[in-house]
Amino acid sequence: MPDKVNRPGNRLMDRPEYKSKQQPLTCSPDTSVFDAITAMSEKNYGAVVVIDADKKVLGVATERDVMNKLVAQELDARKTAVSEIMTKDPRVARETDNMLDWLRIMSNERFRRLPVVDDNGQIKAVFTQGDFVSYTWPDLMYQMKSIATATVTKNWPFFLIGGGVALYSLLMVVVISSMS
Repeated sequence: MPDKVNRPGNRLMDRPEYKSKQQPLTCSPDTSVFDAITAMSEKNYGAVVVIDADKKVLGVATERDVMNKLVAQELDARKTAVSEIMTKDPRVARETDNMLDWLRIMSNERFRRLPVVDDNGQIKAVFTQGDFVSYTWPDLMYQMKSIATATVTKNWPFFLIGGGVALYSLLMVVVISSMS
């Protein structure tokens, strides 16, 4: 588990999307898969967090779990409890954990949803890969701009020569076309 971060700005709870995130969709372990899927469909969520009576995370049931563990096994969604198909004991982040640590962990371990809990272990939010993309996108754009600027600056004479040749060629086509 990543170390607790005390610097504001690097913690999960400091991200703008954390404060504006909708409450995570939760259910108890004995909820039927049918009821969980219905709630997921109504809210357009890709997962439901399975919690106990104290709001502590027991598991996560995703669309993939439904397909692989219910549909592929030909189980009845109305008779199957969500606890039977959920991913048990998922990785759980604390609000004060470092965002970049979890970005790396999610990428390396190939999971898409990260339940976030408070100091009491109660579910507060679910971060998705999309949330992490929104965090890294401005940095990626800045890096691309820097690379493009460095490339153009470093190769400026070639860009001038290439631009001059292209302009000369275009003018020659126009002149020759007008002579015909």
